[in-house]
Order: sequence, then C-alpha cells, then structure tokens
Amino acid sequence: MQALVAAMAATAMTMSTLSTSLVAPASQSAFQGVAVQRHYVPMLAMAKGRSLTITAMATKKAVAVLKGTSNVEGVVTLLQEDDGPTTVSVKISGLTPGKHGFHLHQFGDTTNGCMSTGPHFNPEGKTHGAPGDIDRHAGDLGNVVAGDNGVVEVELSDSQIPLSGPNSVVGRAFVIHELEDDLGKGGHELSSTTGNAGGRLACGVVGLTPL
Repeated sequence: MQALVAAMAATAMTMSTLSTSLVAPASQSAFQGVAVQRHYVPMLAMAKGRSLTITAMATKKAVAVLKGTSNVEGVVTLLQEDDGPTTVSVKISGLTPGKHGFHLHQFGDTTNGCMSTGPHFNPEGKTHGAPGDIDRHAGDLGNVVAGDNGVVEVELSDSQIPLSGPNSVVGRAFVIHELEDDLGKGGHELSSTTGNAGGRLACGVVGLTPL
C-alpha cells in the first residue's frame, strides 16, 4: 500500500513539472508575493505575417528675411510636416500695387545683392512655367499680389521646395521681382527662363529655425 501511494505522488509531481515548463516564466510584480505571467507574442505574429516599417517623421521650419536696395522688405516662413508639401507664408511691404514675380533662386549668395542668387532653382532642368504646370522650375512660385498699401500677405503650398533631402531649399534664396511673371506664356525672349519678371527688388537666404 505504501509503495502505491509513493508511486502516485511521484506521478503527480512529474505532471506538475511538465505543466510549469509549458508556460512563460513568472516574474515578481510590484505587489509582493503575487506572480504575474508574461505572454511573449512574436512581432510578426502580431502583424499577421506582415513586416512592420517604422519611419521617423519630423516637422521642419525655415525662414528667409528679404531685403534689397529699395524700401522693399519682408519675411518668408516655411513649414513642412513629415514629407508633405511645404507651406510658405509670405509677408512683404514696400511694393507697388499689383502682381510681382516670386521665385526661389539657386544660390544663397548675396555678395552682389540679389543678382548673385543666380537663376531659378531648377534641379530637373525644365523650362519656366506656372506653379501648377508639369514643366516648371522647382523655384517657380508664380506671382504674389500687393494691395493698394504695397503689402503682400499670402500663404502658398508647394511640393517641390522641401526643407530636407537632395533638393532641399535650405541655403537658397527667395527673390521678389519688379514685374508680373508671365508664367512662361508671354512670348518674350525671357519668358522661358525668368517669366520676364524684371528686376530683383529684394531677396533673402533660407535658413532653418526652431519650431
């Protein structure tokens, strides 16, 4: 009889050991004396067999202060969320009422005033056009309109002037022009390059700024 009881006890102990080995290890919780089981689920199983991609996103901000030889001056603020289009907030004063060509130029060099900022920013080598055209310079932002008080205050959005990446506009320059940009459709010899927008009244180099 004693041998039978001993055999039954040994069998029960073996079954208990096997059961314990099949669950995740227990860990001590913040409540003393209480054990909590942690269930380890593989990441791929949670994604139902699909791999997960985590992309770091960021909001970027930049500013350009426009100045020239005339009394025209202004501030251009750029804001880009993640890899979306860049929002451009423009405020310029001292202009004659009406339309003025507004472009982003290749260089942030103002050693010779606005003339040393070079041509329009054009990484794809296209002809000048309107902001909505397929064929356009990346820096073609069309016209801004000054009111009777000579002030422009407008917000634009454009996907070709990012604040990071190989075509980043940081370090380049915004230029406000004397005349209306004909958007490449005026038939002038300068239409396909500058929009025949006339002289450069004021310019400013784009630089990153804290949010």
